[in-house]
Amino acid sequence: MLALLGYLMIVAFMILIMTGRLSAMIALIAVPSAFALIGGFGGKMGEMALEGIKDVAPTGIMILFAILFFGILIDAGVFDPIINTILKVVKGDPVKIAIGTAVLALLISLDGDGTTTYMITISAMLPLYKRIGMRPLVLAGIAVSSSGVMNLLPWGGPTARVMTALKLEMSDVFTPVIPAMIGGVLFVLFMAYCLGKKERKRIGIIEVDYHVMAQQAAATEDAYLKRPKMIIFNYALTLTLLVALIMELMPSAVLFMIGFALPLPLRLIIQNSVIKKSVWQTMRTMLYL
Repeated sequence: MLALLGYLMIVAFMILIMTGRLSAMIALIAVPSAFALIGGFGGKMGEMALEGIKDVAPTGIMILFAILFFGILIDAGVFDPIINTILKVVKGDPVKIAIGTAVLALLISLDGDGTTTYMITISAMLPLYKRIGMRPLVLAGIAVSSSGVMNLLPWGGPTARVMTALKLEMSDVFTPVIPAMIGGVLFVLFMAYCLGKKERKRIGIIEVDYHVMAQQAAATEDAYLKRPKMIIFNYALTLTLLVALIMELMPSAVLFMIGFALPLPLRLIIQNSVIKKSVWQTMRTMLYL
């Protein structure tokens, strides 16, 4: 009976979401509450909900701060050198463009959020695809495949839900699937090569100006948010955080909270030091005058 109610709850939730009758947040609250009442758990529903919140809270905090951490890095322009390098290397060769798309999507997918992967990858590569006549479907397929593989990261959705539901640590769930993820990455690169080869056979190699393509990429917008002077620190921080997550030096939620907190005060310190330096240079100029 409970299993039947569970399946019916999922079906009702999907129908309400797909038909647009309820938003995801409202459906996630209303549908389980309704089926809990139908199943006769009205008296225990509050206690059960609190227990569920306690179990899910660490995973929710981890995902929240993971998105915030990588969001800061993206705004600071961490991926801009990678995008510019890929656009410079691929030029007008569809095979190189397809492989470059896969590499870019795989790197950006490190944040575990598919939305940012699609936004940055498509906005950076779509002008190039249109310029030389490659099919946008190839871009979409490579981006989705890359995101699907990298979504197995502990701060991604599926792995986080498994860890929460089974009450397991990251080493129990994520570490055994690392070889499979490596295989998945290699397959995505091979798939990109095959798709790029078909596109090369169809349209050939076309000369393009990668500087124009880089300027059209959405990642080059909002220049006032970029922090090129902190690029080395941001790369070092990201690598350190990933190593700490794999080695489980601390709970992943705590690591992402620390990783999120570090760049902000350091950015302010650097900005203040630049301001002080400019003030000091101005005073020296005035004294010399």
